[in-house]
Amino acid sequence: MTRIGVIGSAAVGQTLARGLKKHGYDVRIASRTPAKLADFSSSSGIAAGTFPAIAAWAEAIVLAVKGSVAEDALREDGAATLSGKLVVDTTNPIANEPPEDGVVRFFTSPNDSLMERLQKAVPAAKFVKAFNSVGSALMVNPSFPGGKPTMFYCGNDGGAKAAVAKIIDQFGWEGADMGTAKAARAIEPLCQLWCIPGFRENAWTNHAFHLMRR
Repeated sequence: MTRIGVIGSAAVGQTLARGLKKHGYDVRIASRTPAKLADFSSSSGIAAGTFPAIAAWAEAIVLAVKGSVAEDALREDGAATLSGKLVVDTTNPIANEPPEDGVVRFFTSPNDSLMERLQKAVPAAKFVKAFNSVGSALMVNPSFPGGKPTMFYCGNDGGAKAAVAKIIDQFGWEGADMGTAKAARAIEPLCQLWCIPGFRENAWTNHAFHLMRR
C-alpha cells in the first residue's frame, strides 16, 4: 500500500497528507472544490482532486471530513470504488449544537458509533478508527517529555489494522489496538474528553492520551 488518498481538505486532512508524504507514501488530497487547495498543493507538492477521482486512484483512504457529512463523502467516493480498500476513519460524530461546559455534543448514542454507521453504509470497505482523539497540531510526530502518547484504534479487519498500526508508529505514536469496530463507541468519545481543556482553557496543543501498562 503506497497510494493514499486523503478525503477532506481542512486542517486534519492537510496535516495527515503532509505526514504521509513525509513518511514515504504517494499521497493525493481531495476536496469538492479542488481549486481551493491550489496553495496547499503548491507548497506541499501534493496533488488535489475531486472525491471520486482521488478515491479511484488510491489504494487506501483517509477519511478526514466533518462527521456530519462523512456518509455523504463516502457516497461521492462510491461504494464500488471503496470495496476492499482500507479507510482510516478520523471522524467524530460532533453535533451542530455548541459545547456544554466544554463538552462537545455527539449525534450518536453510547451504544452506537459513527464508524459503525460508516461500515454499515460501505460494508465492503475495511474501516479502521484512528487519529480522532487529538488535534491536528499533534497528529504527526508529536514531542512529549513523558515519551510517546497513545493512539487508540479499532476495526474488523486484521490486515487493515496492521497497516494503520504501521502509520501510527511512523507518526511517533504508541498504538493500542482496542479490537473490533464496536470499540469505536469508546474511542470516539475520547474526542470529547480531549477537547475539554481546549474549550475551557484554550489549551489545544499541550495534551494527549497515554495508556500505562504493567
